[in-house]
Amino acid sequence: MSHPAPKHSENDHLWVRSYAPGVAWDISVPDQPLFTFFDKTVERFPDRPAIHFGGHVYDYRTVNQLVSRAAKGLQEIGVGKGVKVGLFMPNTAYSVIMYYAALKAGGTVVNYNPVYIERDLIVQADDSETDIIVTVDLPPLVDKIKALLEKTRIRKAIVCPVKQNLSSTTKTLDLPAIGTKDAWLWFSDITRNDGKFSPAAINPSEDVAVLQYTGGTTGIPKGAMLTHRNLVANTIQIGQWYAGAEDGKDSMIAVLPLFHVFAMTVVMNMSIMKGMELFIMPQFTVPELLELIKKEKPAYVAAVPTMYIAMANYDRIGEYDFSSIKFCLSGGAPLPADVKRVYEQRTKAKLVAEGYGLTECSPVVTCNPISSKARAGSIGLPIPGCLVEIVSLEDGKTVLATGEKGEICISGPQVMKGYYKNPVETANVLRDGRCHTGDVGYMDEDGFVYIVDRVKDLILVGGYNVYPRHVEEVIYAHPAVEECIVAGVSDKLRGEAVHAWVKLKAGESVSVDTLRAWLHDKLSPIELPKKIHIRNEPLPKTAVGKLSKRDLLVQEGIQKR
Repeated sequence: MSHPAPKHSENDHLWVRSYAPGVAWDISVPDQPLFTFFDKTVERFPDRPAIHFGGHVYDYRTVNQLVSRAAKGLQEIGVGKGVKVGLFMPNTAYSVIMYYAALKAGGTVVNYNPVYIERDLIVQADDSETDIIVTVDLPPLVDKIKALLEKTRIRKAIVCPVKQNLSSTTKTLDLPAIGTKDAWLWFSDITRNDGKFSPAAINPSEDVAVLQYTGGTTGIPKGAMLTHRNLVANTIQIGQWYAGAEDGKDSMIAVLPLFHVFAMTVVMNMSIMKGMELFIMPQFTVPELLELIKKEKPAYVAAVPTMYIAMANYDRIGEYDFSSIKFCLSGGAPLPADVKRVYEQRTKAKLVAEGYGLTECSPVVTCNPISSKARAGSIGLPIPGCLVEIVSLEDGKTVLATGEKGEICISGPQVMKGYYKNPVETANVLRDGRCHTGDVGYMDEDGFVYIVDRVKDLILVGGYNVYPRHVEEVIYAHPAVEECIVAGVSDKLRGEAVHAWVKLKAGESVSVDTLRAWLHDKLSPIELPKKIHIRNEPLPKTAVGKLSKRDLLVQEGIQKR
């Protein structure tokens, strides 16, 4: 079952006094399906623009009609309680429509990363027991779906014409022959109805709204079961943090992939709860994002650090007006303090550094306050209704005092139900009433949380702990460095040695010896990288744009313990 909100008052938590004005600890999580937010916004703001995509603008009334028709169409092809509906596409208007349609039909959404290779898709399809999958009419994606129809239990695929108006019935390509003739359907095929679907009887605390896959601490994909109530709770929690947002007036840029849990909750669900306009971008490029800001003057941007790094280093950034933006939110990965400083200096926009979360928590756990109290280098304060405790690494139970380093553990209404069909991993992560994150950190006397590193990423140099994140922060402070990853590599003498991979900014030239000399008085001897690799090409990233240590180590042929 879902984990309840901690039963504590504001006086019990030292972080509450650091909250921004208008943010309160106590929240009420209604016992409602996730799509209730969407329904209420349609009722309140039917004529307000909801989605801007591909040169078209759709108001909430129009989007609601399409959601209802798609929900009925899904039910007509067998979607009901617990049936898994896969979403396999980049950001489009269909990402929003089919997400809410699947939930209203009673189904469970399974988000798929469209850049995954066939092997990984097959593993996820089999593990999740996906029956129906939705994609767009891009040949590389359709080819992957063909393989899934041939090799997995998936029996139907719905194809959406991405470059067409949502009302279009045009069939834009010839779909590959596979199995029965009705294996393929077009979006127009499932929306050609009156929209009178049969409302599903949802138990918000038990019914899984989204099966969100994560690599977790073992690297083996696991499906986090996020119930309707989990996602309702986290949407409300984040809505509290956006206390200055005006319902039915503000807007959000959706450049982060909506199949990623951070964007799903913070960008899509929270924005829709607030009646915002969503400016949907299928991919990130600095010029396109800046032109969108210039033309549409959005209120909010949510992105990952690599996107802010790219914008901060763009040579024409000073030509653009960011005055419409109330704040920019960074999440998904650590935000180097120097990146925040340079970005704010060049754009004059407030960059909230930073939030923290994990798939298992729907995902947001902490965020810096939207006020002068925000602290660079901290992942912020526990969000309303969420209890963060620092627990001993030795016994996994003892709650440590402020300033002491231990494992960051979470309890609250947004904590997942468990991992799908994986009781062993569920018991490993959810124990003693807490979600064990695998992150090492501490809390200061004002309730701000700081991550030191991942438990699995600690580098053991001659028996001493070295925290890669700290070494990366120091390297990022060099003015020529654009990207950096630090990891441990096996070493016969010390067990492990610190290695750093660095990508320099365009036009910069720094030798390994010069960089090492610059680091010499900024790091201890055991922290100083034994080897620095300066690369010309960008460091590998995940689909959401986070630097990927795992992929880098694979490229380098390095196996971690």
